[in-house]
Amino acid sequence: MGVGVWLVGARGSVATTAVAGAAALRAGLAPPAGCVTESPAFQGAGLPPLGELVFGGHDVVATPLPKRAEELVRGGVVPAPLLEAVRADLEAADAEIRPGLGGWDGGARSRRADVARLVADIAGFRERHGLDRVVVINVASTEPPCARQPEHGDLAALERAMDEPGAGPLPPSSLYAYAALSAGCGYVDFTPSAGARLPALDELARTRGLPYAGSDAKTGETLVKTALAPMFADRALEVRSWSGTNLLGGGDGATLADPAARRSKTASKDRALREILGGPVEGETHIDHVQAMGEWKTAWDHVVFEGFLGARMTLQFTWQGCDSALAAPLVLDLARLVARAHEAGESGALPALAFFFKDPVGTDEHRVSAQYDLLHTWVHGLGGTQ
Repeated sequence: MGVGVWLVGARGSVATTAVAGAAALRAGLAPPAGCVTESPAFQGAGLPPLGELVFGGHDVVATPLPKRAEELVRGGVVPAPLLEAVRADLEAADAEIRPGLGGWDGGARSRRADVARLVADIAGFRERHGLDRVVVINVASTEPPCARQPEHGDLAALERAMDEPGAGPLPPSSLYAYAALSAGCGYVDFTPSAGARLPALDELARTRGLPYAGSDAKTGETLVKTALAPMFADRALEVRSWSGTNLLGGGDGATLADPAARRSKTASKDRALREILGGPVEGETHIDHVQAMGEWKTAWDHVVFEGFLGARMTLQFTWQGCDSALAAPLVLDLARLVARAHEAGESGALPALAFFFKDPVGTDEHRVSAQYDLLHTWVHGLGGTQ
């Protein structure tokens, strides 16, 4: 019995920190800082205990989780004394990691066989551990924006296309989502990649009675934006410009050095301001990769706003944080919440989980306080067996 957490990108920094952190919490070696679902407001909501989470996943790299955790110790993410205490848990999770999707080799086969392998990997994991349900969470590298194709809009058309020779109409993130839903699992888009956010995959989720959530987890600068922007709107202070610069190290920074992948991220980051402030605002979010920063990131924002009688004023803030340490507890929260939604019979997009995302599916609500209220009301109102 228990809940499986199947991580796409299972040997990355976020996944490794999540596995190590869950083991530390289970052993009472660390407080649940950053875990929203461990706060008093969520007690009695029928969420699966953190101690019942079992980890596995897919990845295209071979570095074992204990070695990856050693790198995170050197980077100041995982405390050195903790590593040996959770090594067995890292080894157990690593034993459940299977090869992910590689690049398309141009062969004549269809992608159906690749999806079947992914489904079999997830199903085998569920059976070996006797799990009640599995939640698949994509924490892999951000993809470039996905060019929409006719097959994305209709499940029957997508199913036909999946049997045709060639690379097929789905990007890798959507292939993982398709496999997760085909395996009977809830799904989470932790990144801005297309994932389950295609009408055909929404149809598949609803047909199968499965929930999904996303997208692009809100861990730093955008979290602050969605707290501050409503303040300006509620006080009738007109924001004239909002510009930001992000400096990132680590794998995420390296990925976002690619202009195409960076477009996915900046589009997601900028959408909240437009929704909260009621229209476009001058200024852009810039992202730069600084390798020397390692697992850390810095965001600097400059806001110009107008007050009474047209007086121009500014606000500036700097956010410095460790991306993996900010993201990992959200992975645990989302695994518990989506598992609970699945148990309660929820299907399709879960707008109540907007609190966790920059670009939430199923809702245009971006104000973080309103999102929190929605989450709290929703989780305590779920039915089903607890």
